[in-house]
Amino acid sequence: MQTRLLDLLVCPLCKGRLYPNPDQTELVCRVDRLAFPVRDGVPVMLEAQARALAAQEPEFPA
Repeated sequence: MQTRLLDLLVCPLCKGRLYPNPDQTELVCRVDRLAFPVRDGVPVMLEAQARALAAQEPEFPA
């Protein structure tokens, strides 16, 4: 995903920064511990579609 687009996208819940996971299939909100899917290059920014991160699951670096 383009860095420019990542700078514009924010978490729909807390309005915090999103970080791509290493394989670029999700955008992770570290505050809410949610992972929003990226399908066909398009981020799905719906809370209902987000996956909750497990307690032991690492948060990905920027």
